[in-house]
Amino acid sequence: MFKGSTYKRCACKEPVLDASGQPELDSKGQPKLRQLGSNCPLLKKRDHGSWYYYVKLPDGPRGERRRPRKGGFLTQKKAEEAAQKIWDEAQGGVDVESKETVSEYLHRWLKKRVDLKRSTRDDYEAILTGVFIPALGHLRMRELRDRQIQEVFQEIWDSNEVKRANRIAAQQAKTICETAYKTWKTAPKPKPPELRQAWHQARQALKEARTKPRQDTGPGRQLKILNTLSKALDDAVAEKLITENWAKLVTIPKYDKPDPLVWTDERVARWRETDEKPGPVMVWTPQQTGEFLDAAVAHPLYIMWHLMVFRAPRRGEATGLPWTEVDMTKGTANIVETLVTNSAYEVWEDTPKSRASRRSVTFDHATFALLTAWRDVQKAQREEWEAKHRAEPDKYGPYVNSGCVFTQADGTPWHPDNVSQAFERFIKRLGLPPIRLHDLRHCAASLSLAAGLSMKAIQALLGHASYSLTADTYTSLMPQFEQEAANAPVSLVPRQNSPEKPTDPDRDNKTEPTPSNTPQATPQLTLVHGGTANEAAA
Repeated sequence: MFKGSTYKRCACKEPVLDASGQPELDSKGQPKLRQLGSNCPLLKKRDHGSWYYYVKLPDGPRGERRRPRKGGFLTQKKAEEAAQKIWDEAQGGVDVESKETVSEYLHRWLKKRVDLKRSTRDDYEAILTGVFIPALGHLRMRELRDRQIQEVFQEIWDSNEVKRANRIAAQQAKTICETAYKTWKTAPKPKPPELRQAWHQARQALKEARTKPRQDTGPGRQLKILNTLSKALDDAVAEKLITENWAKLVTIPKYDKPDPLVWTDERVARWRETDEKPGPVMVWTPQQTGEFLDAAVAHPLYIMWHLMVFRAPRRGEATGLPWTEVDMTKGTANIVETLVTNSAYEVWEDTPKSRASRRSVTFDHATFALLTAWRDVQKAQREEWEAKHRAEPDKYGPYVNSGCVFTQADGTPWHPDNVSQAFERFIKRLGLPPIRLHDLRHCAASLSLAAGLSMKAIQALLGHASYSLTADTYTSLMPQFEQEAANAPVSLVPRQNSPEKPTDPDRDNKTEPTPSNTPQATPQLTLVHGGTANEAAA
């Protein structure tokens, strides 16, 4: 049983009397009043006043008295129950007198998380300061409950509806703008000036429509937002600041991680018709991958992309790969550092994503040949740039000896965002079905699987700590593998009138290649002058 008491009081007031029994007046000449508190004669009535509790806790570590009290209860029983709860929590080590707010705690939690990588910390800070602190920061941590967190997500869902309306409005404005432009463009000369004016007005309306937020906060992002708060509240529970992690009681839309999909002929045809991707994560077929690589041979980023296609480094691992970690004798590279970027376009070096990401990658013969040639090209580029610097130092700065494998003409490593943007522009110009630069890792996994590599070998190639992550996420099966899997059970059952297996009509007209002992030609690499971000954007 708690130590303390319960009592009843009200807000009734009476005049303050002086020594002679006369009412005292304030500076405005009005009678001074005081609350009767627990001395009100009306407290005997059941519906008058409210109940309070007073709990006597052990003194604090510095001898300070700890006497929490609270009122507003309708009955004495409810006041006793609340007092008992406070007593039990205090006996369990919870700081029941803490006045720390949600804002104060979250800032303190961020400050102490020195164990986080910079990119993770930046993301946590953006979520907490951008979502939860504005909505919940004024509350005391002791007052925080799941219903208040749930209201934050309700606001996110309401905002998504507004963004959806903004997307529809922007699409309508785009259609109107295109129609107005076509009307003006196809009009016979002399063109009526009102047509050009209508086009300009439609273009301005489209510009305004595109300034409004249109990107949803999807289920995946909502899960990350909730998990960030949940991590902070887990530590608050461990500190005995709160009794429960209220974030774990919040309901949000279910998030299913998207499975990689292969760009089959049917999906490509539908994409060309509607300009819509079947899913957020797409993978090229071997034929599409070959078309991309053949077209990219003269591109300044070709060798990096070639490495990504077959050996699956992440974007930051490729851009940050130093020559000191490349063994051209054994044909291997040690992935020990990566370049990381944020929304402010800042770049910094960091360790790989996880312990399993720190791995050794063996080059295939084509990549090895390309890197061998590239090393000579890079040396020639350095000599050429240093000559330009000596001739025109105001125009050409000193060569940057970054030590990275993949550099621009002046020696600076490629910015990871520039590599992604150059990739997107290049495949758009080629007319290939769109994938993200990161999806080249999916391509590498699928190609390795199609080539017969074991799942364990693919896990090591990708640098995953979890076998299931590799199997479930990074191995989109090639269509022909799916067909073989479908035919396998049928082939086990003997049938007298079994349908004949369809043949490939094109295969009958092809001649089988005869084995040859002639080695494949070594990939050729020519010196690309410039090699800057501007050329990559071409």
